[in-house]
Amino acid sequence: MKEEATSRKRKRKRQRNPKNTKEEPDETPKNQNNDKKRQRDTKTHGGSSASSKRPKPSNFLDTLREKLSGGNFRRLNEKLYTCSGQEALDYFSEDPTLFDMYHTGYQQQMTNWPELPVNSIINWLSSRSSSLVVADFGCGDARIAKSVKNKVFSFDLVSKDPSVIACDMSNTPLESSSVDVAVFCLSLMGTNYSSYIKEAHRVLRPSGWLLIAEVKSRFDPNNGGADPKDFVKAVSDLGFSSSLKDFSNKMFILLHFKKKEKLNSNKKKIEWPELKACLYKRR
Repeated sequence: MKEEATSRKRKRKRQRNPKNTKEEPDETPKNQNNDKKRQRDTKTHGGSSASSKRPKPSNFLDTLREKLSGGNFRRLNEKLYTCSGQEALDYFSEDPTLFDMYHTGYQQQMTNWPELPVNSIINWLSSRSSSLVVADFGCGDARIAKSVKNKVFSFDLVSKDPSVIACDMSNTPLESSSVDVAVFCLSLMGTNYSSYIKEAHRVLRPSGWLLIAEVKSRFDPNNGGADPKDFVKAVSDLGFSSSLKDFSNKMFILLHFKKKEKLNSNKKKIEWPELKACLYKRR
């Protein structure tokens, strides 16, 4: 009887105090899970906190390059608007890489425009005879020449393409009355812009077309721009008749003129309005 009582006490004691060995299997998976988690964290973060920050320097350098590029573009853009055509030609002739720098910034700016004025001019030319000879004043990347079947004389300050003629746009090598269409697409930039239009008048045949696309703010008299009526009058006094005035686009305006058959016998002084420089703000 005593032995049975002793046996029952031992059994109850074992039930109240189970062996610790039963807890060991629960501990091992926890440690394994922690190890796996640390391995996953190592893989996710590249093995160190320093490597996890690698993209940041790259982003910083990209941002810095963009700021430097934007700053150079603003400086060159301001230069073109505040000097004469000959001064701009001399400036870029000394260092043609500045021309590349300017046009890179220019193309970046154009990506923000919902519609490009050069496409409007290309569409206009494409809807007419391909026999029309075109002079593109300030051609940039010569997109018009590359997009139409017409014979196109492309002029700009620097020639990066065999088809582009480097010159001051107020003094091109074209013969008088030799082209049918003269184009200025965002290129009336010099302080002597009127001399560019006079040169266009010289090289155009009678009844030839003058197509102008310009930044709209330059013709906003409420914000320091020229009155478009004064500009149209000056061009008309030179020997053109106004054919189109399109202000529907929020970014640019389109002005079309036709050269008059006969020159004005009364040569009066033309009052050319000052066109507001299109300068970009620092960001």
